[in-house]
Amino acid sequence: MDIQKAFCPRCGEPAEEGLCPRCRVADTEWLVCEPRITTIYCPTCDSQKRGKTWSDLQMERSELIGDLAVSAVHLHEDVRNVSITIRSEEPTPNRTNVSVGIDATLYGLPVSGACQVEIVWQREQCDRCSRISGGYYEGIIQVRATDRKINAYEREVAASIAQQAEDSLQEGGERLSFVTSIDETRDGVDIVVGSQRIGQYISQMITGALGGRFTTHPKLVGEKDGRTLYRVTYSIRLPFYQKGDVVVAGKRYYEIRSVDTQHLSVFDLATGIPKTLREADITRRIGNIRDAESAIVAFTQGNTIGLLDPKTYQTREVNAVPWLDIAEGAPIRVVRDEELEQLVIVG
Repeated sequence: MDIQKAFCPRCGEPAEEGLCPRCRVADTEWLVCEPRITTIYCPTCDSQKRGKTWSDLQMERSELIGDLAVSAVHLHEDVRNVSITIRSEEPTPNRTNVSVGIDATLYGLPVSGACQVEIVWQREQCDRCSRISGGYYEGIIQVRATDRKINAYEREVAASIAQQAEDSLQEGGERLSFVTSIDETRDGVDIVVGSQRIGQYISQMITGALGGRFTTHPKLVGEKDGRTLYRVTYSIRLPFYQKGDVVVAGKRYYEIRSVDTQHLSVFDLATGIPKTLREADITRRIGNIRDAESAIVAFTQGNTIGLLDPKTYQTREVNAVPWLDIAEGAPIRVVRDEELEQLVIVG
């Protein structure tokens, strides 16, 4: 038998090779803690700075304290089955004292240790908040309509899209794609943005939702770090007719389903058949399905329907439509043609 391999040369206990586990543990510095760590955060938005990079923080302060304390703990590579407990106290707003307890196994033996870590909270305005507070912007989105003023619905949609776009890009890591302001003007809405990326994105989303088109107009404003700087005006022109408009063409009523630069895709409210119109085909607009009223079906008789007028409470007769199932006593949606004093069924 090889005696040197069979017994620990230090304590004489049996060992497969070299030192026994207990003596190896005694010789191993298995736990090292940094006594102090500094973390930089933005007091405005709570973003964290790691190295030279800012990132949005998506955790509670207590959870962050635990993560920072654990990052200060360094364990030997042979440590296994680690369990860590954290206790913290904050003597001042800028200091947190953390007690870290560690239970683990090393070379098959249980080990435990503890250390103290001081977290220093250093405040610094982040890149995004610095730009916002300084009035920095890279683009203005001007939302206007063709030959009319935009309505309250379009204003609401444009503002909502801008906020959704900002949330989406921020969650994707584009911290500098922010909305500086949303200002209502007499003719429309102006959206001031922090990057050209979000300006393009919002413009595409607004025209996708409301129709129309947009053009870009860059203006040279200077140079920084050898890079030419531009501010871009995104000029959005919404169409004269909107999705959901109920219009008259050739003595028939149509609902506009979509709008492009050349044609209108419409739904024939008498037959339920889709077709295409030009703007020149339309003689007038009577309303929009967003503003439809609810009328009760008083009776049905063949191709005739009796509707209880929601304003006068008188019964009005209209033609039945093949694309909608109608039952007596049920409500249906109508748009009022004030000029001809008719109710038009829209759904």
